[in-house]
Amino acid sequence: MDQLHALVLESVDEFQTMVGQEIAKSDWVSLTHDRIQAFAEVTGDRQWIHLDSERGQRESPYGSTIAHGFLTLSLLSQMFRSAIQIRGAGIMINYGLNRVRFPAPVPTGSRVRATFSVQAFKTVMNGSEVTFSVAVERENQSKPCCVAEWILRYYS
Repeated sequence: MDQLHALVLESVDEFQTMVGQEIAKSDWVSLTHDRIQAFAEVTGDRQWIHLDSERGQRESPYGSTIAHGFLTLSLLSQMFRSAIQIRGAGIMINYGLNRVRFPAPVPTGSRVRATFSVQAFKTVMNGSEVTFSVAVERENQSKPCCVAEWILRYYS
């Protein structure tokens, strides 16, 4: 984690003033064959396009194996922690996703990072709810590989 470049907030309430703004980018995360293989084993998604390098080179429209879209999505928590620190936050709960798309593939060996924008902020019982617009980009590519609307709840 590159904490020198993380956005540091004293409290969750600071997100209120950031609605509509891009606020942080995460560190780069490598999607190695080993990481993709481990994800396939944990989830049971062992489709050849993720695991069989030779077949991926021959038959995949991408010319190689690619990471699972859900693997990319599952890295949001890690990428968030590298991008944003909230000193005065209590517990944070992943409340869910409103919308997720995987517009571009992530070939094995690629690096990805997320850009976080605050889409909405609201007060809920005993806490706050922040909706983030997240775009995950692949290094040296203009089209995002994952876009999501992600809701986090913070309780004191």
